Amino acid sequence: MSETTRNQPPVAMTVAGSEATGGAGALADIKTFTSLGVFGSLALTCIVAFDPENDWGHRLTPVDQQTLANQLQTISAAYDLDAVKIGMLGSPDTIHTVATAMKDLAPRHLVLDPVLICKGQEPGAALDTDQALKAQMLPLATFVTPNHFESLSLSGMEEINDVEDLKEAAQRIHDSCGATVLAKGGVRLSGPDAVDVFYDGSTLEVLSEPKVGEVPVSGAGCSLAAAVTAELAKGASPLQAARTAKSFVSAGIRHRLGSHLPFDSLWQGGLAAEA
Repeated sequence: MSETTRNQPPVAMTVAGSEATGGAGALADIKTFTSLGVFGSLALTCIVAFDPENDWGHRLTPVDQQTLANQLQTISAAYDLDAVKIGMLGSPDTIHTVATAMKDLAPRHLVLDPVLICKGQEPGAALDTDQALKAQMLPLATFVTPNHFESLSLSGMEEINDVEDLKEAAQRIHDSCGATVLAKGGVRLSGPDAVDVFYDGSTLEVLSEPKVGEVPVSGAGCSLAAAVTAELAKGASPLQAARTAKSFVSAGIRHRLGSHLPFDSLWQGGLAAEA
């Protein structure tokens, strides 16, 4: 082994969309990887640019499938990846392209942040996308990080109002797909703490940090899944990866960035600032 490669860092890939302000998506993932000592690579699925002249609504431009496939091929050939994170995919075609590549790659750690978009009243593209994600990506995942709405959808539960409900959701999701689950309660559950539930089929643990306000912060979900990915890439156990990711995100929320946007953004340098 050459001197230049002897002490190289772990390598992770994120497959996600770019959110132009840098608060969420692929940019948040790469910043998280770097902050936690992991070399990050990116296969871009789409570009999101909020519209400041229209209530900061989403403007989304998909990446064409051949370009996406080319990125996945290049990264997979260039590196022996230690972990992969899947973020926003956005269409059945993109899900098919990524799922096909992941079946061939078969990464040891595949962390899925299951970005679901259908609230049950949008037949057509939104429902088709969510069904494709559940059918094609979820079975490939080794670790899943659903938010409150996604936990409802994946578990089949009608409501998640407290920690006991969130525990049941995490267990149901694991039983349905076999993946380790970190179900995020965050600020959605009442009480003084932001609570997430870890379940891997044998260990059930509630992860809790004091809430910083009652309003969600942009990039928290992306960064949590990316932090789990980084820690798994470094060799941490799934439970330790979840614990570290929870601390990382909580610090990022405490040091969140205000702006002209209608929401604050998590800062991935928060944990280092508190060290």
